[in-house]
Amino acid sequence: MHINKIDEIDGQGGIAMLFSIPWWVFIVLLFICFSGYMSFRAAQAEKKLEQHFIEREGEIYMERMKQEKARRGESASE
Repeated sequence: MHINKIDEIDGQGGIAMLFSIPWWVFIVLLFICFSGYMSFRAAQAEKKLEQHFIEREGEIYMERMKQEKARRGESASE
């Protein structure tokens, strides 16, 4: 394993440091980014599903309120 000295790297810039990093480190970073992206997509899908569920429950509640209002209107007129 060859260890670069600071003065050797300093003259070549950051490119030499990039080539000294093992290839599997780049793969791990790629998988971390991919995992973050998939987590973001899952959160967005979950949010959309939850919103749909809330809207459906709200419609059911409003329908029950209309039925109750109609029932009380019939009771009051009798």
